[in-house]
Amino acid sequence: MHVSVESAGSLERKMTVQLPAERIGEEVEKRLRALGRRVKVHGFRPGKVPFKVVKQRFGGEVYQEVVGELLQSSFREAAMQEKLQPAGSPQIELTSGEMGGVLEYVATFEIYPELSLAPVDGLQITCPTAEVQESDVDAMIETLRKQRTDWLAIDRPAAEGDRVVIDFKGFLGDEPFEGGEAKDHAVVLGQGRMIADFERQLVGASVGEEKSLDVGFPEDYHAKDLAGKAARFDIVVKSVSEPRLPEIDEAFVSAFGVASGGEEALRKEVRANMERELQQAIKERAKTRVMDALHAANEVPVPGVLVQAEIRRMRDQVGEAMSSEARQGLPDNLFEEQARRRVALGLLIGELVRSHEISLDVGRVDVTLEGLAAGYEEPEQVVRYYRSNREAMAGIEALVLEDQVVDWVIEHASVEQVAMTFDQVMHPEKNQEAI
Repeated sequence: MHVSVESAGSLERKMTVQLPAERIGEEVEKRLRALGRRVKVHGFRPGKVPFKVVKQRFGGEVYQEVVGELLQSSFREAAMQEKLQPAGSPQIELTSGEMGGVLEYVATFEIYPELSLAPVDGLQITCPTAEVQESDVDAMIETLRKQRTDWLAIDRPAAEGDRVVIDFKGFLGDEPFEGGEAKDHAVVLGQGRMIADFERQLVGASVGEEKSLDVGFPEDYHAKDLAGKAARFDIVVKSVSEPRLPEIDEAFVSAFGVASGGEEALRKEVRANMERELQQAIKERAKTRVMDALHAANEVPVPGVLVQAEIRRMRDQVGEAMSSEARQGLPDNLFEEQARRRVALGLLIGELVRSHEISLDVGRVDVTLEGLAAGYEEPEQVVRYYRSNREAMAGIEALVLEDQVVDWVIEHASVEQVAMTFDQVMHPEKNQEAI
């Protein structure tokens, strides 16, 4: 086998492979002779078909079969010989393939990049620390009470925090517009779920009142045909109710699966759940910071074939609820930047695992699997499923190994611990200054 390689870019390679006619011919003849021992041809007894007849009848078909297999096996052999690591499958173009002659082809493919990692001890990483305070538990209990709010009808003008049920119809000029009408629509004043102009004018409204509201749609309103326009809404107030939060009594506590112990037992259960969620959130935040630092410190050329594969995975994940046609219609550029980041990080993690000999912690795999299964009604079945499904199990192992890499980086990098509140960690969208 003769092999020559030329570079067609930073990662793209063109590899020309020549296979001698003898190698192909020997394999074809071997298969034809094996075929002759079992093939049935009219006029000959089984196993007695002359080789010449077998070759004439089946030679072309067997030749194509051998060539197809040799294209795959010789490509792997040639790549290994040239110490190349292909990223994805090659595009193969036959340049010579006459039966009885030399087989030559050109394989075009991308290779994995050779990485030289930036020193991990030079990375600057900020990680949050936080604890669940009694005030956090108080706030969570209050949230649970609000989730079970009862609404009591009242005979007074609506105030902030009240629920107003209305019928309304919207007009642009004198013409009603699509989507601008509703019956028995409930609005809790102060939640900001309606346009500010609309909600503000409901304060002071009374049951049975009919009125017109002049409302200006914001310039960035999601419905482009209404954005920035002035409208009129004719409304009828059907009811006004004020909230009544439930008492923290036996019935309230038992609704959360706490059989005994009253409020104190509920607080203990709520705190335990909050602490689990907080630790998971801190872990995810730290992981994000490690990945950000690795990505920023290392310039990684990424094979386009891997980016395209990642784009397809992301498109499938995002479009699970879509039809196949709609999913395929999602443009690549919607996912490309994130896909490139994911591929780059995957390569960096792989290099860290290899260069620092980080081996998979089987004990952590078991703990992770048990934790995953615990959320199901029959955890034993979930564990059995993963144990018997190599692909599913490989996914868990990859996550565990990734977590091990994060732990290793945090151990060796320069890490600043930043104290945060429970709310800052759990709701970063409300705390933009939080790390």
